[in-house]
Amino acid sequence: MKTNMFFKIMQAGGGRPIGNWFAAVTAALTVVLTHGARADDFIVYSPYVTKGQNEIELRGFTYRDGSADTNGAGGYELAISHAFTSWWKPELYLGRFERNPGATTHLVGYEFENTFQLASAGEFWADPGFLLSYESNKQHGTPDAVEFGPLFEKRSGRIDQRLNLIWEKQVGTGASGKYALRSAYSVNYRINVKFAPGLEAYYRPGDNAYQIGPFLSGELPATAGSEFEYSAGVVFGVNRGAPDQTFVARLEYEFF
Repeated sequence: MKTNMFFKIMQAGGGRPIGNWFAAVTAALTVVLTHGARADDFIVYSPYVTKGQNEIELRGFTYRDGSADTNGAGGYELAISHAFTSWWKPELYLGRFERNPGATTHLVGYEFENTFQLASAGEFWADPGFLLSYESNKQHGTPDAVEFGPLFEKRSGRIDQRLNLIWEKQVGTGASGKYALRSAYSVNYRINVKFAPGLEAYYRPGDNAYQIGPFLSGELPATAGSEFEYSAGVVFGVNRGAPDQTFVARLEYEFF
């Protein structure tokens, strides 16, 4: 059902051949990414906002680990966004799904996310942005949450670096009074627009998880004014509290 809806949106934003291709890739990606269970967020956000740009994004992860309590867990998310100005891009997560080992994939909630670009590119040593989101959780006994924190990106020739510092705070009935920090860092070298190998690192002290590993990303031009962005990789657990391996994939269609 999600794939069919996704395909219809694609036809509205681009041509039918691209929609067919993207829908097929999306369906395949969804199948791969539903072999997980625990919710998490493996992405390094960019602070940049392009006025008038629309995005449809699917991303997810799955764990491989020696522990049966972790092996096979994962999740995926489907989101759409539109940048109303040159500094504000709201994004609506149509669904956040998770799967525990040996269990079925289930909906865990929705999210409304906002990216703010705080300065023009090149105005400061690193380009700053800010992330603010609200998570509506549908699981019984799980409070809603807000997330916020700064985003940074530094481009030096072919080298691109990003750093995120995100805090999460539960809100509503049963909410914890604690703030949970997670941070993410990426660096890649752009060989050309289609291929940019690099590294990503994730630091989640609340989960006692520290991970790092190789990634490949790039942009694939589609019809005029539109393109696909992809990235995929695996991060390895640095400490014993992290999963042995986490496979991550992201696919995004951008159009005006």
